[in-house]
Amino acid sequence: MRALSDAPVLIAARGSSTPVSNVPTLASFGHDPWWIVCLKVLVIFLFLLLGTLIAIWAERRVLGRMQNRPGPNRAGPFGLLQTLMDGIKLALMEDIVPRGVDRVLFWLAPAVSVIPAFVSFAVIPWGPIVSIFGHRTPLQLTDLPVAVLLILAMSSMGVYGIVLAGWSAKSPYSLLGGLRSSAQVISYEIAMGLAFVPVFLYAGSLSTSQIVASQIHGAEFHWFGATLHWPSWYVVLLFPSFLIYICTMVGETNRLPFDLPEGEAEIVGGYHTEYSSLKFAMLQLAEYVNMITVSALATTLFLGGWRAPWPLSVWASFDNGWWPVLWFLGKVVAFIFFFFWLRGSLPRIRYDQLMRLGWKVLIPFALGWTLVVATARVYRRQGGSPGVYLVAGLIVLIIVLLLWAWDAAGRKAEAAAEVEGDEVTSASGRAFPTPPMDLPHYHGIGLSGIGKPVLASVAGDDTAADDDDESAREV
Repeated sequence: MRALSDAPVLIAARGSSTPVSNVPTLASFGHDPWWIVCLKVLVIFLFLLLGTLIAIWAERRVLGRMQNRPGPNRAGPFGLLQTLMDGIKLALMEDIVPRGVDRVLFWLAPAVSVIPAFVSFAVIPWGPIVSIFGHRTPLQLTDLPVAVLLILAMSSMGVYGIVLAGWSAKSPYSLLGGLRSSAQVISYEIAMGLAFVPVFLYAGSLSTSQIVASQIHGAEFHWFGATLHWPSWYVVLLFPSFLIYICTMVGETNRLPFDLPEGEAEIVGGYHTEYSSLKFAMLQLAEYVNMITVSALATTLFLGGWRAPWPLSVWASFDNGWWPVLWFLGKVVAFIFFFFWLRGSLPRIRYDQLMRLGWKVLIPFALGWTLVVATARVYRRQGGSPGVYLVAGLIVLIIVLLLWAWDAAGRKAEAAAEVEGDEVTSASGRAFPTPPMDLPHYHGIGLSGIGKPVLASVAGDDTAADDDDESAREV
């Protein structure tokens, strides 16, 4: 660590103008004093906690603007204190625990949901090496050779909280929400892990700091005698992986249009139906902290992490000091706004559509894309020409378009067959007819004053109708 506090090394990292001494590596961690570690933990905790308060307020304001209503605008300027007041109200409400619940799991489930969400952010880099009170340290709590796997493990642990919440409540609605969540997370975690593999192949590491460093500047290649550079951010180079991750991160966080574990229309509130007071607040906190974590992970893996966007990245001063924190926060906020935009734009999909998308679309596509990337990397390392990438990409695009056209034609044929079958059934009269919804007794027509239904006009019984008329005249 002494070497990092010396004069900055002027050698650039992979063609970048950023000094090597400012780019964290695995060797940069494990040398901080205890007060630096405690300070980083406190900053991360406060950032996620305050970020949740601001995110809830921003979501309500954004959705209000999208739906032509004001949103929260009473508590504090622009309604900024509304979420804080709601949190205080939840903490002071009566904590109702239903009878017959498994009390240990019922109390443990919110903690199991929220703790892994906080732990995942420990390996997210949000800046280069800076000086804090005279001590040079990376703006990251810690890093591991398998840091991304730690985030995947924590996201898997978080779903246990949802499953335990649904199981321990002894409610059918909560149980349905827990079962939906377990199946959904299993489906989408497979596709998410496969979306990470091409990033690992290009970065050569599972360390988050190394993945950011690998996006500082693209490697050189030659094209008809000209020296060019590959794109630096993986969102350009590995765009299919980015699209897969976007879908899976929405499914992992149980947000619209994939919020089936808490579908209000059919299971009241899902896994947290029986929760109230502070435990309910912890479950909501876990959801929004997971949103921030997956947004920060997308920024790290695909958008260069804390690196300044082009053309600001041309000047080295924008990637030094505390400027990178601003770029990192800007990218995370953009992803969180994307969550809000989806919620205000798309309806909730059916559960069979959710599972079909995960197992029949995302996983096969991620497997095929991973094989293409692995083959291209091996071919390139053996001295192959980059021009083959363009041809291979064009072939893959044509195959995908043909498969899409084939699937669309098949769905169209099935729909036409169903319509034709309905017409044949209606003509033959073999199917059970659907009664019209405008029958008189549906609207109270034909009911006598003594509460006896008169269905003569429906059943065609004239005798019953005469008897009912006489009864009505006597009354």
